[in-house]
Amino acid sequence: MENNNNNNNNAMIREWFDRVDSHKTGTITAPQLKSALAVGNLEFPLSVVEQMIKMYDFDRNGTMSFEEFVALNKFLIKVQHAFSDLERGRGFLVLDDVFEALVKIGFTLDSPAFYSACASFDQSKSGKFRLDVFISLCIFLQSARNLFNSFDTAKQGRITLDLNQFVYCSKYTL
Repeated sequence: MENNNNNNNNAMIREWFDRVDSHKTGTITAPQLKSALAVGNLEFPLSVVEQMIKMYDFDRNGTMSFEEFVALNKFLIKVQHAFSDLERGRGFLVLDDVFEALVKIGFTLDSPAFYSACASFDQSKSGKFRLDVFISLCIFLQSARNLFNSFDTAKQGRITLDLNQFVYCSKYTL
C-alpha cells in the first residue's frame, strides 16, 4: 500500500513540476519556483528560493531537476508537518513552538543560536512565525548545516577555518 501511495505522490509531484517547467527544459529556475510557491500562498524573497534550490542542486547547475525537486519537496513536507503539529489553529508559531518544531525536524540549537536565528527572521519583532517565515528559517538552518558539514569531514561537530575558508563561508551568510 505504501509503495502505491508513494507512486501517486510522485505522479502528483511530477505533474506539478511539469506545470512549473513552462519552457519544458526538464529543470525549473528560481523565478519559476518562486511563482509556483506563491500560488500556494507561500511568499518568499527570491534569495530564499535561490537558497532552496542551492540546498538540493546536486549537479550545481543553478536550476532544479525533478529528482532535486523531490528532495526539496520531502524537506518542505517535513517542515510543514512540524509547523502544523504546533500551530494550534492560530496560523503561526510562537518562540517555544518554533524551538519544539525545529527539534522535530532535527535542528538542536543552544539558546543564543536559537534566539539569534529567530531574531533574524522575525522582521516584525512580534514573536509570531507564519509558515513562510518558519520555512525560511529552516532553509537557512539546513543550508548552514550543509555548509558546516562540508567542513566537518571528520564528523566531530567542530570545525576549524582559516581566513580563506571563512571568507568563502561568509559569501553564503553575509
